[in-house]
This record gives sequence, C-alpha cells and structure tokens, in this order.
Amino acid sequence: MTPVEAERPRALLAGASRRWVRLLPWAVAFVLCVALLPTTIVVLSADYGLNGGLASALAVAQAAPLLLAVVRPLQAWYVVFAADVAGALALLTVDFQERLLWPFPPMEIVGYIGLCLALGLSERRRTLLLVWLATAGANVGLGFVPPHGTDAKDLLFTILGGVALLLGGALRERSEVQRRLVEQETISEAERGRRTLLEERARIARELHDVVAHHMSVITVQADTAEYRLAALPPDVREEFTSIAATARESLGEMRRLLGVLRNEEAHGELVPQPGLAQIGQLVEATARTGGPVDFTPCDAEVPEAVGLSAYRIVQEALANVVRHAPGAATHVSLSVSGPADEQGDGRGERQGDERYEWRGGQRLTVLVVNEPPPEPPAGPLEVGGTGHGLVGMRERVRLVGGTLDVGPLPDGGFRVAAQLPLTEEDIT
Repeated sequence: MTPVEAERPRALLAGASRRWVRLLPWAVAFVLCVALLPTTIVVLSADYGLNGGLASALAVAQAAPLLLAVVRPLQAWYVVFAADVAGALALLTVDFQERLLWPFPPMEIVGYIGLCLALGLSERRRTLLLVWLATAGANVGLGFVPPHGTDAKDLLFTILGGVALLLGGALRERSEVQRRLVEQETISEAERGRRTLLEERARIARELHDVVAHHMSVITVQADTAEYRLAALPPDVREEFTSIAATARESLGEMRRLLGVLRNEEAHGELVPQPGLAQIGQLVEATARTGGPVDFTPCDAEVPEAVGLSAYRIVQEALANVVRHAPGAATHVSLSVSGPADEQGDGRGERQGDERYEWRGGQRLTVLVVNEPPPEPPAGPLEVGGTGHGLVGMRERVRLVGGTLDVGPLPDGGFRVAAQLPLTEEDIT
C-alpha cells in the first residue's frame, strides 16, 4: 500500500465481502439526507416559526453532512453538532408551542443518531467518549436557558446519541475481533503448511539416506576394494574401478549436501567450489569410459560462475541422457564463445515459449551436445520410472541466466542439445 492509499479515507463497511453490505451506509445516508432536509425546513419554519432562510441554512448544515459521514464521520460530526447547537440557540429567538421539543427537535435527533452510529463504527473509544461528553455538555448547558422549563425529554439527544455510539463501537470491536481471528487462522494455516512441508522434506531426506546414499556407499566400497578382492586385474580394469569409486564418492558428496538442505531449509550446503567449464572434461572422460566415443571441443574462456555452473549441468544432463537412451552412440560436445551476430543469425535468439528477443550486447557461450543414433537399438530401457525432469531442469537453468535452449531429435535418429548463455552482465538476468 502506498502512502497515498494509506491516507485515503475508507468508507464505512468497505471491507465487507458482500457488495450490498458495502453499499448499505451510502443508501442509509442518502435516505436520511433526502428525508431530513425538507422535513427540517418545514418543521423549523412552519411549526417553530423560524425564518425560512435561516431554517433552510440550518437544515442543509444538519442533513447534508450525513453523506460525508460515510467516509469522514468525525468531520461530519463537527458540522452537524455545531449546526444543532446553533439551531437550538436560534429557536430561543422565536415563540413556539410548549409541546414542541427543545433544544433539539425530533428530526435533528434522528440525524444525530445516524451520525453517532457512523462514528461508533469508525472511531476509537477515546474519540467516542469525547463526542458523548461534548453532546452531554451542550445538552446540559442549553438546559439552563429553557424557553418553557425543563423536562426529561430534553435529554433524549444525549441518551439516544450515547446508545448509538455504544452500539456502533460494539459492532466495530466485534468486527475487529473477527478480522483478527481470520488473520490468525490464516497464519496458523500457513504455519501448518510450512510444518507439513518441513516434515515431508525430512521424510524424503530419511528415505534418500536409507536407500540411495546407502547403495552409493556400497558401490564406493566395492569399487575401492575390487583390486584387493579380485586377483590379477588388468590395469585398465583397475583404472575403471578407480573411476567408478571416484564418481560414486562425488555423487555421494552431492547427495549429502542435498540431504542437508532437505533437513534444514536454512542450510546452504557446504562451502565448496561449484563445478564449471574446467570440470566438463571430466564428465566427457567418464562418459567415454562407458563405451561410447565422445568428441570434446573445450573452451578455456573466463565466464561468470552462474554461466559456468549452468553449462556444466546442461552437459551433465545431456550426457546422462545419452548413456540412458542411446548407449554406445558417438557424441560430440563443444563449447565456444561467439559474438551476438555470428553464423547463428542476426543476434536474435528464441526463449522457451517462442518469445523473440535481442541480445543487448556482449558475447555468449554456446554449449552443444549432439549424439548420433546408437549402434544397436537398446534391448530395453536402462532406467525404469524416470521422472522426465532433465529437460525441465535444463530449461530452468537457461532461463535463470537469460539464455536460450534448443533441444530435439535429429532426422537421422540422434538428438541435439544446444544452449546459448550470455556472458555480459546486462544480458544475464
């Protein structure tokens, strides 16, 4: 909420959920104004014998502010209260029948009751008490100069005004209590949802630890001890087991960092360097050892850390998909830095969702992973129950740095993953 909106007065019952309730104060104020304005003029001039011009001025001052009371009841009270007191003093200058009420005729009492009800619905207790004391003080003070003696009916203005103030204040406080209860219930519901989320994250962490982390530990131990348990291992096989153990340990370390984040939402993981372009070569070597030839064109350019990490994860996921879905296929991985208007076109790219945009400046890193069809169709899926989150994760990483991603099958049966990541600060979003 802006300061202007905070200072802007709100109409009575403006926070109600139903439209007719929000319009009710305006309707009541309009009816009172329309009914009391001519009635006051007629009564003051015809019954009390007040001058027509003065009666009209008093009627406007006593009835018209009732419309203002919907948004500014206290300011309207100042005007109406002063007009009512002025009207009582003006009636002392004319001779009217003793049966007529003084100092406040009935139509003034009706309008004042509606005004006090509006005050009770909007103002604090202290303000309401001061308003009632001012009302009682004026009523009692005028009682010292009655034209026809005093009567209990002369106090109706104070009594009924006080009842309206009390009723409006009670309704306002009841509404405030209900509003706070709803807010508290909303907060409690949010806390319950947060607690449920934390409990679910802790449960997932336990399951990952009990299942995945345990199996990864077993793989690491078996690979590390293979050369001691198996006699006469060829050097290349021993090197393969060493590579398996190193990869398993690295995966186990990442798994433990993930478990730490799942167990504690405030955890930020271990303060270890994140992988970047320099570590992509290790990914390529690990993939090549699985049996599929990989051709790698590296790039030793200095890139922002976020871009290097995104490139690493994109290549990691693309090579993992090759191993899963095209085992043994020849794969080409290349990293290159180019300007905004090289052979790829006119410096325009395509975001996910077919949104066209222009590179604002600088260079970009192109990450390309292309695999040919596998030598033989896979006998069966190497992974059952895959989540399909790999390509979604690629798109999200590319989107976070303001790049573009193009993925899809090739006509010859292969698959292509091409990402362009901006290298200048004004392009990285």
